[in-house]
Amino acid sequence: MDIQSQTSIPAGIDPAEWAIRCDLAALYRLVAHHRMTDLIYTHISARVPGPEHHFLINRYGVMFHEMRASDLVKIDLDGNVVGEGAPASETMVNKAGFVIHSAIHAAREDAMCVIHTHTSAGIAVSAQEQGLLPISQHALKFYGRLAYHGYEGIALDLDERDRLVADLGPHPAMILRNHGLLVAGGTIPHAWSLIYYLERACQAQIAALAGGAKLVLPPEEVRLRTAAQFGNNPDSPHQALAWEASLRLIEGDRTDWRC
Repeated sequence: MDIQSQTSIPAGIDPAEWAIRCDLAALYRLVAHHRMTDLIYTHISARVPGPEHHFLINRYGVMFHEMRASDLVKIDLDGNVVGEGAPASETMVNKAGFVIHSAIHAAREDAMCVIHTHTSAGIAVSAQEQGLLPISQHALKFYGRLAYHGYEGIALDLDERDRLVADLGPHPAMILRNHGLLVAGGTIPHAWSLIYYLERACQAQIAALAGGAKLVLPPEEVRLRTAAQFGNNPDSPHQALAWEASLRLIEGDRTDWRC
């Protein structure tokens, strides 16, 4: 989307960063539109260009459906706000959000955008011993590409970052046991595709298990073939089409996210 055609870029912000801010704010609103929010909790981040690995994350207290590009706070890997002048109330970030997102942005060059959610279906699957079952096409998108991280309490301990990264490994998605879902995308549209379909896979599993009937699992060769068909290309043209189509869902919101 041509961001500059929608709004002017504030002084002092690089155009590339502003474009990321606008897309990230839109992503917050899409997560809200699809009812994946948890009041002011959970978080989405995006790394901005540069060797410092600075990243944008939500200002604590802003609801996802009202997120704007200017509500996002830029921080470094130590949790320091980058840039000066804004009062503390406008640069407060969730400590658990910082711990989780800084760990992944520091360790994974390919993880430009990280999404963490606490949905009912995601939490339910995270509490099931077998994890995500290969019972749907949506679930097979993640077959062989899904990690698990054991629950350690609220993620406030900086030491947990090493274990998060070790458990995630090279995978694009992870189930946080007894907690929720996490995805790491190479682009914002890629991350949106990952969380949308991981959430749908969890919803399908909970519905299937609730039916009480014996489940049908595809054979291993079909699972592997389907996962290969999906691939994990962050620049897939299909994801770009889905992203542009998704943005039409939030056009006409009471306030514009591109401000």
